[in-house]
Amino acid sequence: MHRATHRTLLRLCAGLALAAAGTGAHAIERIAPQVDTSALPAQARTWAEPNPLRGNAQAIAIGQSAFNQSCARCHGADANGSRSPAPDLRRMGKVCLRIEDAALRQRCQGDADAFFIKSLRWGKQKFGIVHMPPWDGVIAPELAWALRSFVEAAPAQPSARP
Repeated sequence: MHRATHRTLLRLCAGLALAAAGTGAHAIERIAPQVDTSALPAQARTWAEPNPLRGNAQAIAIGQSAFNQSCARCHGADANGSRSPAPDLRRMGKVCLRIEDAALRQRCQGDADAFFIKSLRWGKQKFGIVHMPPWDGVIAPELAWALRSFVEAAPAQPSARP
């Protein structure tokens, strides 16, 4: 590609990104879920990994309700992100389950937990375009861990309904 053409394309892309940012196309409304997390264990009230609520049925139910209130718009109802504009979160950390060594599997899950929490708290932004807003201050740690627990437990394929 000719240098001048390449520079023109780069300027065009940058201009489109700025135009989208200026029109509010990047604005994603954060809606705080209305759920009661008071019954969740106290150790979940911190951002420290790994997920202290992994496998907790009550946390999974709370996470599902919160997810469908605040996250489903972008990530799909019940975390079925297969046809959603945002990534399918059910895939995050699934490779860890195939690791036979328990200590290594736990480290892998901890890394996936850290990525999830970092993304949730600080959001995702590329080239000045917000792909996911930051949720820090909107979602408390125990709710974030309940969301993570739900996403981990969500089935990879939606169940067939009669």
